[in-house]
Amino acid sequence: MSRKFFVGGNWKMNGDKKSLGELIQTLNAGKVDPNVEVVCGAPSIYLDFARSKLDAKFGVAAQNCYKVPKGAFTGEISPAMIKDCGVNWVILGHSERRHVFGESDELIGQKTAHALENGLGVIACIGEKLDEREGGITEKVVFAQTKVIADNVKDWSKVVLAYEPVWAIGTGKTASPQQAQEVHEKLRAWLKTNVSEAVANSVRIIYGGSVTGGTCKELASQKDVDGFLVGGASLKPEFIDIINAKA
Repeated sequence: MSRKFFVGGNWKMNGDKKSLGELIQTLNAGKVDPNVEVVCGAPSIYLDFARSKLDAKFGVAAQNCYKVPKGAFTGEISPAMIKDCGVNWVILGHSERRHVFGESDELIGQKTAHALENGLGVIACIGEKLDEREGGITEKVVFAQTKVIADNVKDWSKVVLAYEPVWAIGTGKTASPQQAQEVHEKLRAWLKTNVSEAVANSVRIIYGGSVTGGTCKELASQKDVDGFLVGGASLKPEFIDIINAKA
């Protein structure tokens, strides 16, 4: 079964109306492969702005959300609010949420369940730290993270799994195409065993971690790499080259 290539841009805590407005103009004017699903992850304060300015062919994602619809949770946003801004995706479990802000697997699982129940698509992030890779426990770590997500998913058609080795995020180090393919292949096998063969064949597993215009083509050629979650390069015109990695 062919899986539609998926490229997410995670703008993180970057940009202002001027710079993001210019980026959006560049994206709207760019020639992008129509066979690729593209979603831009904007800071929550700019979700409305991004959705109103970006061409309809581009999706928009929030970078995080909470696990309940509303209430006394100062500083949080809910899937209901995200949808009210016309936004249909959310990034959950990013390593910065896990390691900078201390979010647990359990909380990320609860957020995933709530976002999906409220009709958002979820880009669910997993990945090992450098000491975990060097200690030979990459599989153990990513399988445990995936299990907590899987336990909270009923409809896999709304989930994209993003494998992001933490040691490669923003460091300039990219996992080699072979390293990425090896983990993606093992994740697909885990899904086949623990969820179903149909889900394993259909769910998109994308790679994140210092993806650039220079590294994207070889990564995109790997059998089990179904796209990218792009950080820094998603704020630059080269994001269009990454979207077109398979063209």
